[in-house]
Amino acid sequence: MADFYATLGVPRDASDDDIKKAYRKLAMQWHPDRNGGSKDAEEKFKTITEAYDVLRDPQKRAAYDRYGEAGLRGGGGGGFEHVDLSDALNIFMRDFGGFGDLFGGGGGRRGGGPRAGSDIKLPLPLTLQEVATGVEKAVLMKVLDPCDKCTGSGAEPGSSPTTCGTCAGAGEVRRAQRSFFGQFVSVAPCPTCAGEGVVVASPCKACRGEGRVRGEKTVKIQVPAGVATGQYMTLRGAGNVGPRSGPRGDVLVVFDVQEDERFERDGEDLFCEALVTYPQLVFGADITVPGVTGDLSLRVPEGTQSGTVFHLRGRGLPRVNASGVGDLHVRVQLWTPQDPTGEEAALIKQLGGLQGTAPERREKSIWSKMKEALGA
Repeated sequence: MADFYATLGVPRDASDDDIKKAYRKLAMQWHPDRNGGSKDAEEKFKTITEAYDVLRDPQKRAAYDRYGEAGLRGGGGGGFEHVDLSDALNIFMRDFGGFGDLFGGGGGRRGGGPRAGSDIKLPLPLTLQEVATGVEKAVLMKVLDPCDKCTGSGAEPGSSPTTCGTCAGAGEVRRAQRSFFGQFVSVAPCPTCAGEGVVVASPCKACRGEGRVRGEKTVKIQVPAGVATGQYMTLRGAGNVGPRSGPRGDVLVVFDVQEDERFERDGEDLFCEALVTYPQLVFGADITVPGVTGDLSLRVPEGTQSGTVFHLRGRGLPRVNASGVGDLHVRVQLWTPQDPTGEEAALIKQLGGLQGTAPERREKSIWSKMKEALGA
């Protein structure tokens, strides 16, 4: 398993600025445009970009710090995937703008082509019981699909898109300027075809030339056990289709775990309270306490004090994408009757009278022993 911190040469407590500076320095060194297309440099560039992409994201970094690469993976075909060269170049261009002014070209998408579709953010409500076991969910969502009439081309049937005359199908235009320091070349998407390299002269009437229409589809999501609110998984290529046969975006499934009034949650551990009677504390008893997947039995020893916490090992929640299960912590609290019957009230008063003298006798006994020890 790769050590992303070692890959960038930064400590585990490095700040966001330190991570960004370290990556920029290494990216400048190993960028393919600076190394003549060397395969070794390309692999190095992908490796450092992968590390940077994880450590720059607070949620990904937290998951990686806790579970390693396993914390970045998810079920249902989503989760952590190693970046390819196109991803790496796009990440670099996104955050640093590329090397267009140094090498006469950018490091992003080479040439023209259809634009990718947008991602879909999909909130997914879950119960605590579903989190404890993991669950498969089938969710109906609205999505942009290819137009049936033009099969996604955007052109009216009987016609077809033509090569853009402005950029000759390249999808980008370049402008060169000379200065005292030499020639600078800037690259920008073609204004005529918006970077696609083709233009549609006769747009499809069904989709108005977009090549896509609104629709619905059902996606199956395999939710791993132990997830928490705010965590997410990525379904690659399940989002909106791009304009005119562009590739699909992703679906970002964001988990929203509903509160369970029986428990307080802290990571994998659960906390709850159980009300017990005075005789149960004094003489001991077997009581029933709530468990996340069903009731559990707890033995309260005799002489237990109210407020005592019992730890039920392995009765909490699973660790997400890792081995081990948290614990259930049960605090027993004395139950006080709000409206005792006459007989109950009489017995409680009688018990109070007995207990009212016992502490006093014990206190006198203690002072007597202390006086004897001091020779008073």
